Amino acid sequence: MNLRRTIPVAVIAAFAVAVQILVTLLGQNFYLTQLTMSAYYTVVVIGLCMLMGYAGQISLGHAGFFAIGGYASAALCTADFSSLAKSGLGGVLVRTGILTRVKDLYGADIALLNPWCAFAVAVLAAAVIALLIGMPVLRLKGHYLAMATLGFGSIIYKIVLGTKVLGGADGITGVPAFTLVKGLCISGKIADRIPGYYVAWFLVCAAALLMHNLVDSRAGRALRAIHGNEEGAAAMGVDVSRYKLGLFIVSAVFAAVAGVFLTHYNGGIGPSEASIMKSIRYVAIVAVGGMANLWGAILASVVLNFLSLRGYFGTYDEAVFGAILVIIMLFAPDGILMKPGPVKTAWKRLAGSIKKMKVGPDAEKNR
Repeated sequence: MNLRRTIPVAVIAAFAVAVQILVTLLGQNFYLTQLTMSAYYTVVVIGLCMLMGYAGQISLGHAGFFAIGGYASAALCTADFSSLAKSGLGGVLVRTGILTRVKDLYGADIALLNPWCAFAVAVLAAAVIALLIGMPVLRLKGHYLAMATLGFGSIIYKIVLGTKVLGGADGITGVPAFTLVKGLCISGKIADRIPGYYVAWFLVCAAALLMHNLVDSRAGRALRAIHGNEEGAAAMGVDVSRYKLGLFIVSAVFAAVAGVFLTHYNGGIGPSEASIMKSIRYVAIVAVGGMANLWGAILASVVLNFLSLRGYFGTYDEAVFGAILVIIMLFAPDGILMKPGPVKTAWKRLAGSIKKMKVGPDAEKNR
C-alpha cells in the first residue's frame, strides 16, 4: 500500500485521539456521545461522496439503506427465537453461539439471535436491495435519477412507519449491545462510551482508506472517466453500467453498516432515520465538503452533524440543512473546500449577473 494514501487517514485518527483526550481532561465526556453518532453518519457520507463525486450519481434514498441495516438488525436481535431453540436444529444453533439464551425483564428465558448474524443479514439485505434497485434506476440520469431514488426512500420510510413488527411510529427499542469481541461492546452505557467512540472512528478511517485506495485504482480511474464523460468512457471500453452499479452497492453497504452500529449504540431506531430529510441532509453535507472531495466531506459531516446533534440549530434543524443545500448549489456547487473557493465563485456569478443586467436585451440582440 502506498504510504502517501495513509497520511490523511492517519491525520483523522490522530484528530480523533486528540479530541477524546481533550474532552476527558476537561471532564466533558458527554461530548463523545454526539461525536460517536457523527462518526457513524460520516460513514454514510463517505459512500455517498464517492457515488456523487466520482460516479456522478445523485441518491436521495441513502437514508433508506441506513434504515434497512438498522431495522433489520434491531428486529432480528429483539425477536424471541425460543420456539426454534427448543428444536433439534435450535440446540445446534445455541451450541454454536448463533442463538443465545438470556432472561428478559420479567425473568423469563428467551433466545436471541447473535448480533453478528443479524449484522450479516442486515448488510446482505441492503446489498441485495441496492442491486435490485440499482439495475433499473441507474439507467436514469440527472433529476430523473434523483426522483427515482427519492421514491425508493419514500417507500422505505412508509414501510417502517406503517409496519407493526418494526414498531410503527415508535420504532424498535431495547436493542441489545453488540459484542464485537470479548470486552468490547457497542452500547450506550457510560462504561462503553470511550471504546464505542474509537470503534466508530475506526469505521470512519477504514471506510476513508478503502475509498481513497479505490480512487487511485484502476476502478477509480474508470469512475472518474464516467463522471467526466460517460459516453467517452464507454467508447474507451469502460463497462459504465457495471462500475456505477458496483459503487451504488458499496455506498448502500456503507449506509447499512452505519445503521447497524448506530442502532446498537442507541439501543433502538425510529422511522426518522429513514425520512427524506435525512437523505437530503447527507446530500447537503456532501455538497458542502465537495462532490469529489472525500476529506472535505468528512470534515463537513463531523462538524454539521455534531452541531445538529448538540441542538445548536434547534427546531430549525431541517430548515438549516435545506438552506445549506440551496446556498451551496447557488454559490459554490463544487463545495466550499474545493478550488476555486466559494467567495471567488460567488463573486464571479454575481459579477456575471450584473454584467448581463447592464448589457440589457437590446445590446444582446445587436451582438
